[in-house]
Amino acid sequence: MSLEQMFAETGVLRNELRVGVVSTVTAQYVKVNLAHAGDVSGSYIDGARYGRGEVGELVLVEGQQSIALGRLTEIRLPDRDRSELTQEFHGTNHLDAIGFVQLLGSIDIESLKVQAGIFSYPRLGDRVFSAPSKFLSVLPELMNGGVHNHKTAPISIDLGMISGETGSSIKVTPEKLFGRHCAILGATGGGKSWTTAKVIEECSKFQRSKVIVIDATSEYRSLESDVIVHFHIGSPIHTHENSTEIRIPPTDFMESDFLAMFDPSGKVQGPKLKEAIKSLRLAKLAPDIFTSGYVPKINQSKKLYRRALNTGDNSKLVDDPARPFDISLLIKQIVEECCWDNGDKWGDKNNDLGYCSSLLTRIQAVTYTQSLKTVFQADESLSTLTQVLDRFFQDEKRALRLCLSDVSYEFYAREVLANVIGRKLLKFAREEKFRSRPLLTVVDEAHNFLGKRVGSEDHSTKLDAFEMIAKEGRKYGLNICLTTQRPRDITEGVLSQMGTLLVHRLTNDRDREVVERACGEIDRSAASFLPNLKQGEVALIGVDFPIPMTIQIDKPIRPPLSDGPNFQTVWLHE
Repeated sequence: MSLEQMFAETGVLRNELRVGVVSTVTAQYVKVNLAHAGDVSGSYIDGARYGRGEVGELVLVEGQQSIALGRLTEIRLPDRDRSELTQEFHGTNHLDAIGFVQLLGSIDIESLKVQAGIFSYPRLGDRVFSAPSKFLSVLPELMNGGVHNHKTAPISIDLGMISGETGSSIKVTPEKLFGRHCAILGATGGGKSWTTAKVIEECSKFQRSKVIVIDATSEYRSLESDVIVHFHIGSPIHTHENSTEIRIPPTDFMESDFLAMFDPSGKVQGPKLKEAIKSLRLAKLAPDIFTSGYVPKINQSKKLYRRALNTGDNSKLVDDPARPFDISLLIKQIVEECCWDNGDKWGDKNNDLGYCSSLLTRIQAVTYTQSLKTVFQADESLSTLTQVLDRFFQDEKRALRLCLSDVSYEFYAREVLANVIGRKLLKFAREEKFRSRPLLTVVDEAHNFLGKRVGSEDHSTKLDAFEMIAKEGRKYGLNICLTTQRPRDITEGVLSQMGTLLVHRLTNDRDREVVERACGEIDRSAASFLPNLKQGEVALIGVDFPIPMTIQIDKPIRPPLSDGPNFQTVWLHE
C-alpha cells in the first residue's frame, strides 16, 4: 500500500485521536489543555493503543500552514486542582490537566514531508492529536521525503515498533541507516548487543549484502545461517562449531604497529629499532647481496650496504613503513646496529647494546606470547586474513564474523590487530573493491580500538585505521557500524562522523553529553529520556532523522550469547 492510499481516507489528524487544545505558545514548546489525561488508561483504536496524553507520546498540532510534530514531556495539574486526586480517584475526563509539548519539527500539509524546525507556530485554540500508528511507522520515510511519487523501497531494515505502539513496524532503508556510518550506543544491559544482532540478521537477508563483524567477545557466535561464515584468531574458549582459524602474517603490519608492540623507551631504543627494520627491508630487497637475510655491520665494510642501497629504487623503498621484512631476524639485526661508525666501515660493539637489552627482551616476549601466536607462530597452512577477505568479497556469502576474543590486551595485541584489520579494509576500499557492492563493517566494543594512542611518549603510535574509515570510507562504499557502552571513550571527531545513532539507555552524564555534542538534532529535552529507556528501546537520531524517534527493537532470531553467570544456579547449595 502506498502512502497516498494509507492516508487518503482517514488523514493524519483523526478526530477520535484528539488530545486537547493549545493554551500557551512559546518558541520551544506549547502548553495543551488535555481532555483525556484523567482517563484510567489509553484508548485502543484499530488495534493500536494511544495514550492520548501520556509523557513521551508523539502528537500532532494542527496549523493553517503546516502541522507541528511534538512530544509530550510533562503533564501536571494546576495547584488549585491537585486536591481532586485522592486515594479514591478512579479516573475522570473532566480533570483540568496541562501538558507540555516539546516542538520537534514540521509536517507539510500536502506532501507530509517531515523536517526539523517550525515553519509556522500553532495558535491558541489549535487542536492537538495523537499521531496515528500508521503515520509513525512511515515516519523514517517521511523525513527528508514525502508521499508524492513515493514508491516503497524494496530493501529496508526492519528494526521494530514505535515504543508504546502495537501498530506497523518501523523500517529504515540502508542508505539512511548506514549511508553516513552508524553507531549503536548504550550502557550494559540496555539491549545494545540485541540491536546489533538484529541489524546483522536483517542485513544478511539481502542477496548482495556484505557485512563483516569484528566480534571482540565472541557473543555473536550464535549467528547461524548458510550465508554467514565464522573465523577466529587464536584459540577462543567459545566459538562457533564451524569457525575456522586464520592467521595475520607480519607482512600485514606496518612499522608503527611494531613500534606499538615492542614499545621502545628512551633515546636509544627507538632509533636503533627503526634502523634495524630499515636494514632488514634492505636485506629483503637485495637477497643476492645479503644472503643470510640480515645486514652484518659489526666490524664490516659499508661497501655492500651502499651498493644495495643504490640499486634501483631501494633507497626509497627501505623507508616505506609498509615494506615487509623478516621479523624473526629483528633481534639479531638490532645487535648488529649497536656498533661504532668509523666512516667507511662499522666498528666493534658499543654501549648501545646495554641500553637495548630491555628492548631485546621485550621483542622476545612479544614474538612468543600466546596473544600474538596468530602473527609470529601461526601454522603456515592456515589461510591469511587477506586470503579470507578476498574469498569473501568474491563469493556469495553475505556476512563474515571474525572473533578476537582470544586476543588479550597484553602488549596492545588486541588494539594493534584490530587496527591492522581496519587498515586492510581501507586499503581494499581505496582499490575500489566496494564501489559496486558496498561493505558494512560492524565493530563491537569499539571503545577498545578507536582513538587509541599506544606506546611510550617518545614513540607513541595512534591507531587510527577505523577513524580514517569514518572520515573517508563512505566515498569508497565502505561503511562502519560502531557499538560501544562507553561513548565518552570514543573521540568526538569519530562520533561526529556517525550520521545515525541508535542510542540505548545511557545512565552516565558524560556519555549523554558526548551524544548531545556529537549530534545536533538532539537537545536536552530529548536526552532526558535516555536514562529511562527500557531494555531494547533505542532513540533513533541522525542526519536523516531530524526528529528523534524511540523504537522498541524486535528480538533477533538468534540472540547474542552475552549473559553473565547465573549465580542462583552456580552457587546453589546442595
